[in-house]
Amino acid sequence: MNVLEQEFIKGFVRMCSDGFAQGWHERNGGNLTYRMKDEDIESVKNAFSYQRDWYPIQTEVPYLKGEYFLVTGSGKYFRNVELDEEANIGIVEIDETGTKYRIVWGLKNGAVPTSELPSHLMNHEIKKLVTHGEHRVIYHCHATNVIALTFVLPLKDEIFTRELWEMATECPVVFPRGVGVVPWMVPGGKEIAVATSQLMKKYDVAIWAHHGIFCSGADFDLTFGLAHTVEKSAEILVKMLSMSSTKLQTITSDNFRDLAKAFQVTLPEEFL
Repeated sequence: MNVLEQEFIKGFVRMCSDGFAQGWHERNGGNLTYRMKDEDIESVKNAFSYQRDWYPIQTEVPYLKGEYFLVTGSGKYFRNVELDEEANIGIVEIDETGTKYRIVWGLKNGAVPTSELPSHLMNHEIKKLVTHGEHRVIYHCHATNVIALTFVLPLKDEIFTRELWEMATECPVVFPRGVGVVPWMVPGGKEIAVATSQLMKKYDVAIWAHHGIFCSGADFDLTFGLAHTVEKSAEILVKMLSMSSTKLQTITSDNFRDLAKAFQVTLPEEFL
């Protein structure tokens, strides 16, 4: 069966195109990874090649041993994914020690996985454990308005969460656990991977200061929708701050409590 005709491949490619259309992936910015299901692997395993070398992940992810991931490539443009899938994305296998990977499909002509692979895999491992396997998608994008806010708001979880919640009524329902904030760090290294993985034990969204959004979800629609909601709320906040530094009215703490009751979600009191 044609690999490119599989629904999980189509969903992955569509998410890349949708992110580019939003303006979140200038040049080769951003990355996307998907932890494949058994049925996904079964549907394409005849196309796998095991001839390529194993490479160190630069971190240890023992709970991901033997897993397969669909990933974007390092230096690749999201714009080009739909134009040539095999050149820009690929499937990697994690070895039995959780310390190495090899490419089994795609990423042709010597391409390699995203440089953020250590961050993605460390956070996949965390989300696999805390969601009991439900979460499968990790997405990083350069959401414009979120980045802008990291220059003017204190880099604190409770402040970012409360401000984003107040901008749109749906926000506490879409991300009821809030958002975490990582101060600026060099991208692609172990330090930012560790800092993000600590936040991902509690949140589904981490904001990387002056860099963008890093988020997790169960599938492509939910994960993209999460990033889209956070960025839309940030856009409203940017516009509101450009008009006035004072809110004449807003959603109050008691309003949030009423909302939580109506939608049967739990909102941490630390953000209220």
